[in-house]
Parts: sequence; C-alpha cells; structure tokens
Amino acid sequence: MTFSIEVKQKIDELKREYESLKKGKESLLDIIFEAELPESVTNSNAIEGSTLSIAETEKILMELEVSREVSVREVFEAKNLARVFEYLKNKIDSKNIDKELMLFIHKMLLTNIRDGIAGRFRVLNEYVRVGTHIAPAPEHIEVMLDALILEYSSIHNLHFLEKIGRFHLEFEYIHPFNDGNGRIGRVLMNYQLMQLGFPPIIIRDKEKDVYYESFREYRNSQKNKITTMNKVVSLALMESLHKRIAYLKSQIIIHLSEYSKKIGEKSSVLLNKAKRQTIPAFREKGVWKIGIDKN
Repeated sequence: MTFSIEVKQKIDELKREYESLKKGKESLLDIIFEAELPESVTNSNAIEGSTLSIAETEKILMELEVSREVSVREVFEAKNLARVFEYLKNKIDSKNIDKELMLFIHKMLLTNIRDGIAGRFRVLNEYVRVGTHIAPAPEHIEVMLDALILEYSSIHNLHFLEKIGRFHLEFEYIHPFNDGNGRIGRVLMNYQLMQLGFPPIIIRDKEKDVYYESFREYRNSQKNKITTMNKVVSLALMESLHKRIAYLKSQIIIHLSEYSKKIGEKSSVLLNKAKRQTIPAFREKGVWKIGIDKN
C-alpha cells in the first residue's frame, strides 16, 4: 500500500465519522486511552529493547507485583513513558512543539534511569550512531531542531501525514539526545496527531523492521523518500480510528477469528485485509478484533 489519494480520502472519511461520533463521548475516549496505555508503552519500549509484556507493563503501571524479576530500569521505563503520554495528552490545546517541550519530556522519560543526560541535548564530544548512521555532531543539534520546528509549522502545501512523517524521520536523523530519541520521537508524533484532532497511534514492535526501513529509505535517498514512513503511519492511524469508531458506535467487539466463522471467510484472508486496513479491524493487546452491529 502506498500513500495514495485513495488512502488520504479514506483517512479524511474516517476522521469525519470519528468527529461526528465522539461529540459528548469524551469520557469513553479517555477510557480507551487509559486501557490502551500499557500497550502503547510496551510497544514503544520494546522497540528499544525492553522485555516487558503488555500484562507486565499493566501491572507496573497499577503498582502491582510482577511475577518475574524485572530490572529497575525497565520498571522506570514503563512508568516514565506512561507519565509522558499522560502529560502530553493534557497539553495538546496549550503547547506547540518546541525545544523546551522536548527537553522537559526527555527529563521526565529518563529520570531515575540516566539522570546525568536527562533533560538535555547531546553536548560537545557526545556522538551517537544508529546502525551505520552517525548522527550529526552535537554543535549542529539546536540549529537543526530550530529548522525542523520552523518547517513543520510553516509548510502548508503538504498533507498532514507527510508533514508528521517528515518531522519524525528528521528528528530521528538528528538524534538530539544520548538516549531516548525513539521514544521521544514517537510521543511527539502522537502529540502532533492529537493536536490535529486525531487519536494516538501505536508503532508496534512486531512491525519494527518496516519502521526501521523507513529511516534507511530516508537517509539513502538524501532525505527525499518518505514512502515507507507514510505507509507505517497511515496504517496505524486507520487502525486507531477503526477501533475508536467501533466503540463510539456501541458495536459488539469480537475476535477476527470469530468474525471469520461468522461470515464464512478464511482467517488468513481476513488477517491480510486487517493488516492492509481494507476492513475495519484493529488490535487490542496484540489480538486482531473487529466491531459488528447488534442484530
């Protein structure tokens, strides 16, 4: 799937339906956000190497005991990232992205994990690499971030998903922090979506190979190609919208496997359609589901 006119139209249609259904149901959307938080946190941390399951993250966020030994770092990674998500959710109407916000949420993310680098950009002689990509030297970081923030706020001839995708790719290219760049980049992407009236999305650990490919494509094309990132974000956004629309319409939520039996179509065919978002399916705790009308 490419980021075509059809995809843009489909997202616009889903957004209109979402907007009309959510009026007066903000409390339901808050419940969905809270229920989804452990899944969002688990996936973003897992991309960076965390071993926690969704169930374990859920227990940590509820201050319950986890059945196995987990590192103190992983506990704080879960708690801190959840705090960042919740903080940004409450700021969407009052604060646009700037360097101050980046530094503040970075401090929140790495407190009690790496206090020495929490809440600051890389400084002289602090270099980082991601695979074969060596991030720009520390002395260029602030100028590059200023240019990125200005570009995002001033360019109006790009579709919003292309703007968000470009911002994310360039932020990760700059890699302004010594640690936490991926998680900060993904929460900023969700912040941008929520500021535009969309629900947050989940970039899933199981699909990180395609996600990583988007960065290689961007770098190898001299920052011209963003096709793969467009695909990752648009699919995730359609899935998030399908999920919320199903709940807002008070549909019955069933497993895709159950739906397969109900309509007499092979599970493998439906799963493929779900992954391509050509049916209104979505995942909860990694399990594919779909909403059906009561009748």
